[in-house]
Parts: sequence; structure tokens; C-alpha cells
Amino acid sequence: MLVDSHCHLNYKGLAEQQGEVLVRARQRGVTAMLNIATRESEWDDVLAAAEANPDVWASVGIHPHDADQHPDVDTAKLVERAAHPRVIGIGETGLDYYYDKSDRQRQQDSFRRHIHASQQSGLPVIVHTRDAEEDTLALLGEEMGRAVFPGVIHCFTASDDFARHALDLGLYISISGIVTFKNAADLQATAKWLPQHRLLIETDSPFLAPVPHRGKTSEPAFVADTLAYLADLRGDDRDELAATTSANFYKLFNKAAP
Repeated sequence: MLVDSHCHLNYKGLAEQQGEVLVRARQRGVTAMLNIATRESEWDDVLAAAEANPDVWASVGIHPHDADQHPDVDTAKLVERAAHPRVIGIGETGLDYYYDKSDRQRQQDSFRRHIHASQQSGLPVIVHTRDAEEDTLALLGEEMGRAVFPGVIHCFTASDDFARHALDLGLYISISGIVTFKNAADLQATAKWLPQHRLLIETDSPFLAPVPHRGKTSEPAFVADTLAYLADLRGDDRDELAATTSANFYKLFNKAAP
């Protein structure tokens, strides 16, 4: 039993063969996939995949890269779309100061709107953060003090210190195929000590294919390879870690039916 807690089934590389991608995932034991939206124009397609497949769920959100293009996506619009029975998360959202594709203040404003939607709907916020640890933690902490909300740091690549603060805020941490990369020593060191009961596994496909699939288009089936590597890295039993990370997914995304 495996769950891919973050994938983009509607992105180029997967959308053209979505049926085959889903079959391959199921053949490797993947029983649920969370299909993530990054801009409003994707919402209908992301939802359509979830409506057509009982093992696919959806999120609604705006990626920080696209914050400039979505000034009209407010909390009310997110909450309205999140009422759909197949939508189980808000995002992905957050801050990305590495690429700076959107104005930083607009990223922060969009991030807050998503958090407010999480607070109002009860659905977890799916957080992207890159080169923005200080502002991400400050914003999360401020909003958590206003009203507690569930969430996950997706595709975790941040520091040990960031991880500890995120855990203190009650957030989950999701590990992607990056943990299998040769140059990911810092992430591997963090992944060893992260508490098992707060871990999720993801592919972020079609990106970041794990070893032994480097250079290929990633897909949800590959979450099995990341899980195996992570279990061995931590000294965990593979089946136990698979069961625990799957249970964690349903605990966090509790609108989904296991």
C-alpha cells in the first residue's frame, strides 16, 4: 500500500498517457494519488482526473510562480472550489525566492489567501518553499497563531532547522525522489531523523525522477523507489514505512476515503 501525496497528472509527459501512467502506478502498489493544481486554468482538468478515477484526488491552488497572474484568486474562490467532494487539499502555494517568477509581496499575499482557505475549509495547505525559509516560517507561524490549520511541506529540501520548526507547528513533511540523488547529503541526513508519524512520500511527477529512473519523466509508480530508498536510509522496514506514510496521508488529508 503506497500513496503518492503530490503529483501533476495533467502536466506534459503524463497527460498524454494518463491511463497508462495510472495502470503502472497501481501495478506497483500505489493505491492513492493526489493530483496537484498550480494555476486556475488547471483546476477543471485536475478535477476531471479525480472524478474519473477513485484512487485519484485533487487540490486547488496557485503556485508561487503564478501569483502575479492570479490576483483575483481570493480565499472565497478557493473555499468554493474546495467544496468539491474530490478536492482534499489547498495548494500548492508558498514562497519561491529562487526563481522569483512573481513579486515576493504578491507571493506572500497569495500564500496567506491559501492559508485562510485552509483555516475556513479545514483542508490541509500544501506548501512549496525554496530559498525562502525565514519568510515561510514567519508567515506560517503568524497564521497558525491566528487559527490552527493542517498542512504539509511538500518536496522537502530545506534545512534541519526549518524541519524542526515546521514539525513544531504541527506540519507534515513530504519526501520526494530528490532524497535518492547523490548530491542530496544534507536532505538524506535530515530524512534519517524525521519522525515516521509525520512523513509523507511523493514523486512531484513529472519532475525529479528518483534513482534508478534519473533522466526519465517521473510518474507516480516511482514513489515505490523513493519509499524503498528512504526506508533503507532510515533503517526502517519497507512495508512498515509504506503503511505508516499511507496512514499519515489519510490522517492529514482526512477528506479522502482510504
